[in-house]
Amino acid sequence: RGLSVSSIKTFIQQQVLLPRLEKTGVLVVYDLARRYRELCLELSHERRPVIDATERSIESREEAAGWFRALGAPNPKLDGMMVYIPATPPVSDEDRMHDPFSVYTACGAVFPEGDGDDYQNLCLRAKADQATEVRRVFSSDPNPSFEVIDAIGGGAGWPTLQAALGVESARDLLFALLDPSEAQRSNLAAAAGWVEEATILLQTSLGLKLITRGKTWTPISDELWRFLLFSEFVFDLPDRIPDSSERIPRAPDEARPLVQDLCDRLRNDNRTQALYVGRAEEIERELHLPAQFGPDADLGVRDTFPFEERSFFQQAVSALREENLEGLRQLLTRHSRSIWAGRGENQARWQLLDLALALADACDEAQQLFAEREKGLESIIEFYAGTLRNVDRLHREIEEAAVELLERGGEVDAILSRARRAYRGLIFPIHERFISEVVTAGWPVPGFLANADAFDRLVAPKLQETGNRVAILLIDALRYELGVELQKQVGETGQVTIEPALASIPSATVVGMASLLPGAGSGLRLVDKGGKMTPSLGDRAVTNVIQRMEILRSRYGQRFSESSLTDFVHNRFEVPEGVELLVLRSHGMDSHMETGGEMAMTVIRASLKSIRSAVHKLQGLGFAEALILTDHGFCLNATAEAGDVCSKPPGTWISIHERILLGDGAGDGSNFVVDAEKLGIRGDFRQVAGPRALVPYRAGLWYFHGGVSLQELIVPAISVKTVSPEPLEVKAPRVTLRYKRGTKRITTQLPVFELTVEAGDLFSKDATVQFSVEGHDRKGKVVGTAKLGGAVDPASGLVIVSMGETVQVTLKMDPDFRGPFAVKVLDPLTFRILTKVSLETDYME
Repeated sequence: RGLSVSSIKTFIQQQVLLPRLEKTGVLVVYDLARRYRELCLELSHERRPVIDATERSIESREEAAGWFRALGAPNPKLDGMMVYIPATPPVSDEDRMHDPFSVYTACGAVFPEGDGDDYQNLCLRAKADQATEVRRVFSSDPNPSFEVIDAIGGGAGWPTLQAALGVESARDLLFALLDPSEAQRSNLAAAAGWVEEATILLQTSLGLKLITRGKTWTPISDELWRFLLFSEFVFDLPDRIPDSSERIPRAPDEARPLVQDLCDRLRNDNRTQALYVGRAEEIERELHLPAQFGPDADLGVRDTFPFEERSFFQQAVSALREENLEGLRQLLTRHSRSIWAGRGENQARWQLLDLALALADACDEAQQLFAEREKGLESIIEFYAGTLRNVDRLHREIEEAAVELLERGGEVDAILSRARRAYRGLIFPIHERFISEVVTAGWPVPGFLANADAFDRLVAPKLQETGNRVAILLIDALRYELGVELQKQVGETGQVTIEPALASIPSATVVGMASLLPGAGSGLRLVDKGGKMTPSLGDRAVTNVIQRMEILRSRYGQRFSESSLTDFVHNRFEVPEGVELLVLRSHGMDSHMETGGEMAMTVIRASLKSIRSAVHKLQGLGFAEALILTDHGFCLNATAEAGDVCSKPPGTWISIHERILLGDGAGDGSNFVVDAEKLGIRGDFRQVAGPRALVPYRAGLWYFHGGVSLQELIVPAISVKTVSPEPLEVKAPRVTLRYKRGTKRITTQLPVFELTVEAGDLFSKDATVQFSVEGHDRKGKVVGTAKLGGAVDPASGLVIVSMGETVQVTLKMDPDFRGPFAVKVLDPLTFRILTKVSLETDYME
């Protein structure tokens, strides 16, 4: 805060001129108005001469030169020299050429220098506690005397207030009056005379004339809050306020900086945000503000009251509709992190806008890059793995965000429509080119890892020597962009590599999982048994988990064991002694999304958490490497429009997942038909057919796989070479979870919590940590999950926090749950509870 002094002259001498002189040894003061002449001359003494160029120009030049030589001599007897010039400072090089004293400015300091040395700004710094009164004086007299400035405040302080509140400056006193601690409230209740001081303080600093006759803190604070927030709101309005609000007390324009500073401080300080929200909502209702402004009213740029957020959001949606992406970007920067946009009900909408902008930008960039690519299937695959998969990630995240919204229609549908249009406009033409290349070149593509060769290339060589322990995580429907996100999450466990692998056609689980068995590259066949496709390895059918695991057991015997990923992570399976090949299976993502509709997309984050936890556990069990493989990817068909379905071509076909046909027939304009062997299919089927467009054979499928597309066929092969962690004596961080200053009931299905993490010791003070935040009922069932956005990572659903940081976490409650529950902060690897808050639902039904 600024230093308040009784004399503006003393402030300029001691706080402005002398520090510069002492730093450089030479100070040149330019003063056309001759305002500072006397105070400069007063600074002269035998070791610090002041050369006055007011009347004797030639003599003063000679005098200055002499003192300058003395100052530059060895062991000078001078502390410095000051030159006073009653002129404007030179601005251009030509001005400096005509200024006989410019040599001293080159090697010393200058006053004034910049806007901070403006007379009004100097007075504001000197009289920081009376800034409003200073501005009022300057508004009527642009050149007030020192005596006028010195008279501001009258030398009066607020000793009783300062003693009771434990702060000194007017700014801090006002802040304390807005939100005193329990100790400060007790001091105010016990003190006498503070109300009179507060009355003077509010009048001189803010222009607030108290109306209340109350002599306690509560009525004075209520009036101060209303006056402060309404003043900021009015200051920010581009147009005049309605006549109905004209008589509501507000601050004069001179108090604008102090008003805005206090409001910003209340909104940005984690300790006062909840209080600010409650007060602003109350004042908005009390003053009937929403009813006084129409939906198209220009409310400025600041975020004083909650009803303004809706106006700003509508502006942002309009910018998106009008393709004004730069305008949208500015609005997002200004408002998406405001105190109102951070509320659970609003945060989802702003996050959706943010994702829509990111997707639009990513599509534009990918469009340009793809136009520059060389033709050929290899080029398209490399482009997908390097660039296009990021577009798929953003598209998935925006669809996930849409699923989590409590409201749809209106602006939300406009955002989704724009985002989906951008995605289709990019993906569909690239898909058409991909199909054309596949039909010409065939599948799989030489030079890339084929899934059918993955076991023989990646696993079998490591098991040739006894003692090597390898784990395979077979994850159903882990498409490539999810693999990249998973790679980031397991990076702390060891050395992680990822490469694009080529799934087998048809890209269905029954074929894809069979292709990951040993010998599949040469021995996997698709057999027609009674009009049903049956994968076989040699003479053995491999259509289900039992048959596939028996293949591995017959080859590796007691060296092999298998379990579901869920049982392994939750300690319901113990790895037998001597096992060197462990297979962990997960089919949650695929089965949930095929049968559970859009809401099942939340299972993606849960699956990635389980994989990460499993890799961590494998590390502790001594497995040298964990391989994460998958059978196929998938497409999200939320962009489907009327007619986005393909009719099957003529012929005799077996349909696989409504995306691929096996049998015999003829192609047409909507379907490709090629020889089965050309697409890597051996067995009883002569031909393969599929839609040329990125659509299924049946309408209404929002999620599909089985066919030929980059999203279905490009999958990750991830290797995690685990390393034994070095034991570190590092204390666990201190984790604090708060909800509305201790409130024990939630009234919204999107409650917002504050999560604070403090380092346990000096070694971890700069670290970043991750947590899982969940709501559990009394039986331990999950009834609330961390909503994507802000500090919550969209891929893992984990909260990412830096030490010493406080973040807001929105919990998305199960809409059908009612009753008591606990919000728990969990270690994402061990699921240990770090802290929890017990609450109960209290919705207005």
